[in-house]
Amino acid sequence: MGARSAGRGRAAKMAYQTFRQEYLQVPPVTRAYTTACVLTTAAVQLELITPFQLYFNPELIFKHFQIWRLITNYLFFGPVGFNFLFNMIFLYRYCRMLEEGSFRGRTADFVFMFLFGGLLMTLFGLFVNLVFLGQAFTIMLVYVWSRRNPYVRMNFFGLLIFQAPFLPWVLMGFSLLLGNSIIVDLLGIAVGHIYFFLEDVFPNQPGGGRLLRTPSVLKAIFDTPEDDPNYNPLPEERPGGFAWGEGQRLGG
Repeated sequence: MGARSAGRGRAAKMAYQTFRQEYLQVPPVTRAYTTACVLTTAAVQLELITPFQLYFNPELIFKHFQIWRLITNYLFFGPVGFNFLFNMIFLYRYCRMLEEGSFRGRTADFVFMFLFGGLLMTLFGLFVNLVFLGQAFTIMLVYVWSRRNPYVRMNFFGLLIFQAPFLPWVLMGFSLLLGNSIIVDLLGIAVGHIYFFLEDVFPNQPGGGRLLRTPSVLKAIFDTPEDDPNYNPLPEERPGGFAWGEGQRLGG
């Protein structure tokens, strides 16, 4: 019995160390956001808090100073189930690919995109009847990634093959098939397009320029010298081993 218990203890310790190592390899912004979402959902499931304490309500925010709702409405994706897992996987995958791809070594710029997108989405949220904006935020991340990887070929559930820029629209169609409101998807696409246009398109236009500039305070806090200038980042065109959202560069 003693040997068996010791063996289980060693196995549990090794499993913990493996999980800890993998967890710490996740880039910091992705790690922080996904962890906050999971912990918030766990707290709701354990009935430590209720969704009524988290949802977006302008009157409670501005008249009763419940400022935390500006953040918590981005952290709750509903009770644990298919919709929650679907959103968490998409959030983790595309947030990580952005952070390890086009935002590698630019953590401050990535945080600024979060702040800009969150602020814009909150302003739009004043005019639409949405109480949680996390799903729209995920669509925003997907949109920015898809526009920055236009030649990646996607495979959605093995049914559709298309190039990455169509992914947000395919997801919107999927939401429509499930009977969900597409306002969430349209909001995420709109905010994602505004950011992409201001950051990637307008600066390269005749007479254009950069309108979005990351505050120096964010750079001082988040940006650190690159550990290895020869590091080969995770290819953004290789999202992982899932049938839907799987990408492959054309001609690659």
